Amino acid sequence: MHWKKDLFVGGQDGYHTYRIPAIVATENGTLLAFCEGRRNESGDAGAIDILLRRSADGGQNWSRFQVVVDGCGDTAGNPAPVVDKTTGTVWLLSCKNDAEGGEPLILQGKAPRTIWVTRSLDDGISWDKPKEITDSVKDPEWTWYATGPCHGIRLSCGRLIVPCDHVLGANPEQNPNRYYSHIIYSDDHGQTWNTGGTVGPGTNESTVAETADGRLYLNCRSVDNYKRAVAFSSDRGESFQGLAWSELIEPRCQASVVSFGINNEYVFFANPAGTERKDLTIRLSSDGCRTWEKSQVIYQGPAAYSDLCVWPNSEGIGCLFENGQHQPYEQISLVFIKAGL
Repeated sequence: MHWKKDLFVGGQDGYHTYRIPAIVATENGTLLAFCEGRRNESGDAGAIDILLRRSADGGQNWSRFQVVVDGCGDTAGNPAPVVDKTTGTVWLLSCKNDAEGGEPLILQGKAPRTIWVTRSLDDGISWDKPKEITDSVKDPEWTWYATGPCHGIRLSCGRLIVPCDHVLGANPEQNPNRYYSHIIYSDDHGQTWNTGGTVGPGTNESTVAETADGRLYLNCRSVDNYKRAVAFSSDRGESFQGLAWSELIEPRCQASVVSFGINNEYVFFANPAGTERKDLTIRLSSDGCRTWEKSQVIYQGPAAYSDLCVWPNSEGIGCLFENGQHQPYEQISLVFIKAGL
């Protein structure tokens, strides 16, 4: 690890808690670090905005945060940015719900959950007014829905992919057979979005990478066990095959992956590598995610959600993650790791 910087610290700058990190590097080398700013409390619903800090010098200096999506007293969350390397546009997908209509009510079909997209044409300095795309990417039978939360990817063919998850049907009982991961995609540089392949049941928040053989690797949080679920797609995310519970242990928590190298020769994976949300660990695979031959604990102590990005000029990997001394949600920090771990 080269260095660690605390970018969002709970209780500072008008927000009670910062959660749900996502990070990308633009085509010009600007780092964009997103998160949820939870104004009054730490819970998943309430007055929540999506915030952004920018760095144009490889992470050494950062702008003051800006509000990219204003919840206007309701909940705007699950930031999922994706960079279109063809056009240089940065797209940001996210979800919204009523401040008093959180996940329990959404699962019962008693409150709405909608999906939105905005874009920046100037490396995150300014953003379009968010546009709702719920009808294009959410089946009417789905109740809960989440974009990311982590970065999306651009495939070598140009397709944009964002990992997501959903719950099928309205039923207040926690039934793992209702939970699925899926992806959404765009083939017109982010102008329109469609639903792709689904993985499950029993899967949740997901993260995606393209491997050296051109396949998509979808890595999913579990609903009811302590192993990550994985599946592959050979048709650019139209469908996924071979769902399996991997050797990657987890505490039922979000995780992240990113491809590295000119031909995606390597894939990095980050999560709290145990049954508790602590000790954030990065692993490295050089065989298309079949095995993970190297690992490094980058933070010893309470830690939870994370996102990985390839550093500008491919110098290594950045990891933006939740952590703290006493519990995982005290701050969001960024570390830089040299590519070989």
